[in-house]
Amino acid sequence: MKESLREPLFHVKKNKFVEAPVPLAPLADTHGHLTAFRKLDPSAAVARAALAGVRLLVVPVDPADDVSDVPEFQAWFSRVRDGAAALLKEAEASEACELLDELHIVAGVHPYGARKLVEDVAVLRRLEALLDDPRCVGVGEFGLDVGPWSEFSLEEQVPAFQLQLRMAHERNMPVELHVRDGEGLLATAAHDRALEILREEGVPTAGCDLHCFTSGPEVMAPFVELGCHVAFGGASTFGRSTDIRAAALACPEHLLLSETDSPYMAPVPLRGRECEPAMVAFTVENLACVREEAAGTPKLRTYETLWHNALAFFGLG
Repeated sequence: MKESLREPLFHVKKNKFVEAPVPLAPLADTHGHLTAFRKLDPSAAVARAALAGVRLLVVPVDPADDVSDVPEFQAWFSRVRDGAAALLKEAEASEACELLDELHIVAGVHPYGARKLVEDVAVLRRLEALLDDPRCVGVGEFGLDVGPWSEFSLEEQVPAFQLQLRMAHERNMPVELHVRDGEGLLATAAHDRALEILREEGVPTAGCDLHCFTSGPEVMAPFVELGCHVAFGGASTFGRSTDIRAAALACPEHLLLSETDSPYMAPVPLRGRECEPAMVAFTVENLACVREEAAGTPKLRTYETLWHNALAFFGLG
């Protein structure tokens, strides 16, 4: 545990360390899983995020996958927070403890569990209980997935999408959408169908976020026209991700968000490592540099924009 709080925070291999960028404003990870780590300790990950400058962390929770008993999960989540607090106290990092007051969840059933939500009332009840948790600030992640790992057809996923979107409307909560396309004839299928549903059902007044966006400006355009936010993660830093960076440049400033989707897709220069919320520091720095180089936007403005957008999106500002 002590080793996980060492400085520098990040290493790529034995005795080779990477300094984290010094943030110009508080950092927000609007979507960082804590329940899916292979090696990392969740409490240590929260503490390390705080030391990296993260002051808002929103953790997605899936009642069809992550949670079988809501009170047990709630107790676990509290233990994670308490463990992070103890580590930060030991590190004498009192300012970093601000993150512990902005550690929140969103709850939703991923497309992989779409059938469970509509067929198993226990899953629905767990989702409702999680949405009632005072730490919950939204519904998600849910959506549509026609990628190589999806077991259900696109249309089989639609009822769960619609149900959760309606729950967000009823509760006046924002949503975080998972939308992954396939290949060939399915190259934009998930985004096209999601757009149809949002137009039919309406975008929740509280907001809608395309989480972990990995497409180009042309796919993004109709969503931002509806007022949807777009969250960029580690994939935006990859060398070949020119289309994702083009989308980040084309996205209206007030709709930009930052995230990690940890433990997946660690950003450059940590690609290949298990991603964690602290790594949002690299993604935000990259977005700030891209916007400065391509559009002349001062880096400080990007940092402040991403922070204030995150607070506003979750109703925390």
